[in-house]
Amino acid sequence: MEQVPLFVDTEWLDKRLDDPDLRLIDATTFLKIPEDGGQAEAWPGKEAYDKEHIPGAVFADILSELSDPEAELPFTVPPRDKFIEKMSELGVGDGTYVVIYDQGPLVGVPVVASYWASRLAWQLKYEGFDNVAVLEGGLPKWKDEGRPVTDKPGAYPKGNFKGERRPELLATKEDVKRAMDDKDTVLINSLSEADFLGETNTYARNGHIPGSKNVFFGDLSDMESKELHDEEDLRETFVKTGALDPDKKVITYCGGGIAATWNALVLNKLGQKNVAIYDGSMNEWTADPDLPLDKGKK
Repeated sequence: MEQVPLFVDTEWLDKRLDDPDLRLIDATTFLKIPEDGGQAEAWPGKEAYDKEHIPGAVFADILSELSDPEAELPFTVPPRDKFIEKMSELGVGDGTYVVIYDQGPLVGVPVVASYWASRLAWQLKYEGFDNVAVLEGGLPKWKDEGRPVTDKPGAYPKGNFKGERRPELLATKEDVKRAMDDKDTVLINSLSEADFLGETNTYARNGHIPGSKNVFFGDLSDMESKELHDEEDLRETFVKTGALDPDKKVITYCGGGIAATWNALVLNKLGQKNVAIYDGSMNEWTADPDLPLDKGKK
């Protein structure tokens, strides 16, 4: 089967809605960060999916069904067998290709990035399924263009999910500790500049992992078109961090391993294949008082 691009546009998808090999997945999740800081609130987008979604799409519950319920931190990668079972139920497997979309990253924040879709795409690749794309602009762009939506639930035949886990796509706390002093590894903080500088109180402690560079996930797309900036601009954003050096490994992190997957996917698009996600991210790092944090200017 032909490999799909990392990102597909709305026209590309619209032409393929009736393709029997397509598995279209709505990964909408809602995340709200209190204005005065503190613990963010997250909830699945199932109710929004039930109201309207792209025809044929099935719903994937990243928060409740595709994260480890036994983990201390939210959005932790689940056991492989649990993930495979759920994705097989959604129809994903040999002979299929997957397109994932969502309704946007944050509640009440005017920023464009389909990072819930990129999170699920990353999880699929981590477990060995590579024929997956993210819909650029997600459901908001689809609706802006007057394309069809429905409230009729989608369904696919059970998939035969194979492939092997790719552990190199995930970074642990120990990996990040070693990376701080490793000139061959680039750490990318995917949060806002204010988070990076330590000016917010979203996490147990504020600041950033020493040695990391800041590329805010929300700076990679155009607000009006809801599309990624052109490749030249994206390349300029990342090249100054050293992340496009083919001889280096990149580890991206954020608050909980979600926005980090958006930056990782864009890096993949730009040709950097050696990218891992720090799954625990700031939720894990800041909870350990023995781990260092830097504040202030980049």
